[in-house]
Amino acid sequence: MEFSYLTVAAIVLSAALSVEAYKLQCLTKGGAVASFAVGAFVGVFASINAFFLLTIFTIAGFVATMKDFKRKSETGLQEGTKGERTWKNVLGVGLPPCLAVALEAVGVLDPVSFAVMFVSTITVAGADTIASEIGVRDKNVYMITNFQRVEPGINGGVSKTGTAVSTLAALLIAALGWFVLTESLDWLLLIPFAMGVLGNILDSVFGAVFENKGYMSKYTNNCSTALIGAVVGVAIYLAL
Repeated sequence: MEFSYLTVAAIVLSAALSVEAYKLQCLTKGGAVASFAVGAFVGVFASINAFFLLTIFTIAGFVATMKDFKRKSETGLQEGTKGERTWKNVLGVGLPPCLAVALEAVGVLDPVSFAVMFVSTITVAGADTIASEIGVRDKNVYMITNFQRVEPGINGGVSKTGTAVSTLAALLIAALGWFVLTESLDWLLLIPFAMGVLGNILDSVFGAVFENKGYMSKYTNNCSTALIGAVVGVAIYLAL
């Protein structure tokens, strides 16, 4: 770790974004503190590219959450009371990329393995967020475990719209993430893309099997699927 002006700038930017997100009611106080902690950790221990990618993802998540908020609130599908995220939401998606950063910092991951793991966590979380926020527009929702018709927004529910959009989103996020992190484009970005699709499927399966029965919270679900996608992604890369 080398403290530099860029490191200080990343910490300051993390604080500024967290405060602004709180003012805009995108985050609770606890959510803002957690957001700052995640951003500062990545800013200090990872490259500026990784920090920039995490920042883009965070802002995109806020935009997706606030989009058509009035319509989502009318149907009771909003997050919190005004779309705000708590510290549990933030850590659910923030811990996996932080783990990737920590493993690289202590020398467990080489640069390419880190890229695969870090981008996979971002892709899984991003694709799931987009599927959740946009997929609820499709009224034809089916439970992933038995394909019986269910209400939009239920854990484990999938739709053609949500699946198609999340798959396209996974490809775009993986490509953008890989380019930002490695400053290149090659076939390895297909690993995070595949993990994004896998993670979104697992999120629905875990929601149906565990969340609906009270065995798992959505925060644990988000964190677990991102970690699984990251670990499987690195395993695939190392096996090639």
